[in-house]
Amino acid sequence: MAAEQDPEARAAARPLLTDLYQATMALGYWRAGRARDAAEFELFFRRCPFGGAFALAAGLRDCVRFLRAFRLRDADVQFLASVLPPDTDPAFFEHLRALDCSEVTVRALPEGSLAFPGVPLLQVSGPLLVVQLLETPLLCLVSYASLVATNAARLRLIAGPEKRLLEMGLRRAQGPDGGLTASTYSYLGGCPWLLPGLILHSWPPFFTDSVPQMLAPAAGEGPGVDLAAKAQVWLEQVCAHLGLGVQEPHPGERAAFVAYALAFPRAFQGLLDTYSVWRSGLPNFLAVALALGELGYRAVGVRLDSGDLLQQAQEIRKVFRAAAAQFQVPWLESVLIVVSNNIDEEALARLAQEGSEVNVIGIGTSVVTCPQQPSLGGVYKLVAVGGQPRMKLTEDPEKQTLPGSKAAFRLLGSDGSPLMDMLQLAEEPVPQAGQELRVWPPGAQEPCTVRPAQVEPLLRLCLQQGQLCEPLPSLAESRALAQLSLSRLSPEHRRLRSPAQYQVVLSERLQALVNSLCAGQSP
Repeated sequence: MAAEQDPEARAAARPLLTDLYQATMALGYWRAGRARDAAEFELFFRRCPFGGAFALAAGLRDCVRFLRAFRLRDADVQFLASVLPPDTDPAFFEHLRALDCSEVTVRALPEGSLAFPGVPLLQVSGPLLVVQLLETPLLCLVSYASLVATNAARLRLIAGPEKRLLEMGLRRAQGPDGGLTASTYSYLGGCPWLLPGLILHSWPPFFTDSVPQMLAPAAGEGPGVDLAAKAQVWLEQVCAHLGLGVQEPHPGERAAFVAYALAFPRAFQGLLDTYSVWRSGLPNFLAVALALGELGYRAVGVRLDSGDLLQQAQEIRKVFRAAAAQFQVPWLESVLIVVSNNIDEEALARLAQEGSEVNVIGIGTSVVTCPQQPSLGGVYKLVAVGGQPRMKLTEDPEKQTLPGSKAAFRLLGSDGSPLMDMLQLAEEPVPQAGQELRVWPPGAQEPCTVRPAQVEPLLRLCLQQGQLCEPLPSLAESRALAQLSLSRLSPEHRRLRSPAQYQVVLSERLQALVNSLCAGQSP
């Protein structure tokens, strides 16, 4: 009952977020008397997503929350009893009722770290039956989070440091869990900006005319002013400046802008393309913005959601500059121009090009659904039982696993940039900065040598025997780590099209173990 009242426990994924075959595997291990054998699994991916050369590790906080709350309810056990063979020994279900993760230990890449193929995002050790049951939920929690964070990081790299990215994909997401996960981890990857006061397209058509309503000056001194009447006065001047007839701008749209400005006088924005950007949306926005400005408020921006966004932004900025000079309101020059409308990587690159007048780019579908690659392809593989290495041997070399309990290190150059990642057996000495190391690149026939200027351990002890070893960093701290890590990655590896592939190498002892197991020899 206490766990049910814990906010972290309530937010955790349930243990039956899994596949039926995990339960059948658990039953098989239990029947074989192997349920409590010490086992270690690794969760990793084989190829970087989106044709790139890097990924970002994410989802760790969700995994920790899940593991700390892991406990099968009576209803969970009853359901499993209904789908497993009817002659299953009742003692197995009693065993399930007692399960928790109090004997599980997890080492992990810190959230926001750069991740590369074959390097574990998680190492999970504990009783075999329990850690087998964790496979599907941990893959679910890590794979999508890492995919979205990596996708957002790519979008941030395309946009550059100046353009603000606005994540607005909830309505396009695959359900509420996908939407909230995408929002969380797109923030980690680099789409963090929030923009209050956005108007939807349903707002302007709702209004037909303005009802007189008073708005007090921003300074709070003096009588209120009828904002609609003030905007009407400004409209005449704006239309004369733009060469429009005062009857051309849609009165209902102007009424809608006035109503929104009354609700959000300090965060007013105009959605310009409901009727016509040039003949209605823009002059109506200027009229209301200038009326607000006379009362001491400053409009925040305008949004475009159709047409040639780049070209429209250029022309709108020219109008803002000319109007700022004409009406002697310098702040109008820097009003934000926000764009949206199914923006993908190609469209983003165009909007972010040098000289673009776009300030904020709203991305929905392309960030939450990851259309270029809908799955990370994460895997969870057994690497040791009872301290003895295990290896998957298969006709497909890409699907072979690396045996044994391992440590992972990032070898860095003198400028702090990553050179390569190295995997070695856990019992090997920790490599030292300045030490010459003999390592095996993937597929190499001979080892090569490398002398790193710095050595960075990658896997942190996160949970030990079910207990949290140190507080997890905040999401903002993980985002800062991601941005710092990306900034240190070489341009060749950070390039999004045809990047140089980052190397993950093996120590000589680990390569020797792989060779011996491939040859059918005992380790």
